[in-house]
Amino acid sequence: MLRLLSFQPVSLYQNGGASRVLRRLYDGREAQVISIGVKENNNYILAGPMAETIVTAYPVQRSWMRWKVRNLFIWLREKAMAGYTRNRIRQIASQNKFDAVHVICHGSYVMAVYDKQLLNGKQLWVSFHDHFAAAGTGFDNTKTLWTNANRRLVISAQMGLEYQRLFGSMPYEIITDGLLPGELSDVKEIDPLTPLTIYFSGLLHNEYHPLFMVLAQALDVLAGRGITVKLIMRGTQKVSFLNERAFATEYRNDFISDEAIKKEMDAASILYLPIKYNDPDFYLYSLSTKMVGYLGAPGSMLYHGPADSAACLMLKEAGAAVDCTSLDAVDMLACLDELMSNKRKVSVRAKLLAKEKFNMLVIKKQFWQD
Repeated sequence: MLRLLSFQPVSLYQNGGASRVLRRLYDGREAQVISIGVKENNNYILAGPMAETIVTAYPVQRSWMRWKVRNLFIWLREKAMAGYTRNRIRQIASQNKFDAVHVICHGSYVMAVYDKQLLNGKQLWVSFHDHFAAAGTGFDNTKTLWTNANRRLVISAQMGLEYQRLFGSMPYEIITDGLLPGELSDVKEIDPLTPLTIYFSGLLHNEYHPLFMVLAQALDVLAGRGITVKLIMRGTQKVSFLNERAFATEYRNDFISDEAIKKEMDAASILYLPIKYNDPDFYLYSLSTKMVGYLGAPGSMLYHGPADSAACLMLKEAGAAVDCTSLDAVDMLACLDELMSNKRKVSVRAKLLAKEKFNMLVIKKQFWQD
């Protein structure tokens, strides 16, 4: 039985795309996995069924920090003390018995487990979820891992082709999030006579604010028509420009299981997928894990972001979402109207895309080489 050492810049048991993908890949194989994660703040980390050691990277981030202090601490943590953190990770890894290392190529500590003595003939599997410019791993580190990995696991074909162009024509596999057969919910029509719920799950960085402002302006218009509208924000901080709107906003910030998130998505009329415009290194190559979850929900997906993103191109080709590719509230309103008028079509096509490209049973078999 293969024993896998998993190293990632987060805990397996926190909200976020990387954690979700890994939990899904490791599901049913927990006894085979030893996890090492990193945290950069003093937040409480939940325990789960897999053995996991969390390394705290110092100095830790505090919620009260203003930008000057925060940036200083980031520099200290990711530059001045990164070597210390990598050594601690390497020491913990060396205390375990394993046959292969699976590392997520993301963050300042990614090279901690790329060590000849630690690997010593063991297999190295590297997952590339984000372009190195967005992931903070640097060109040289990413090239080293791409060149020397036994398996290169990429999130999209666009990522694999770009890395082949940059680092050499090495073979790669597409390993991403997926859906189990039971997670493809029955299609639900958007009923204009019932409250309209728009659901978003994920972190809300400042770069996403312009997209949410456009959405809010369009939702105000819908509410002005007499439609009851609620925007549900899962895992985000509160934002002032959503106060005192014509629609309701509900924030949900507790950590919940993947099953509970699935229930939340299944209750939504529209699943909102925003992609920020200012980071082509991210959007040209990465696929959001929330997109995969949205495909299985009964409601319809609303994509909002660049027209040339990997996600938009895939969704548009499959007809699996209505796409708003501007920061114009009039365009957004037209997309919302289209979603409400086309009833089932978008959701039906989303299920077909999920079955074709995101079958979790197939993805897991490929990952574990069954």
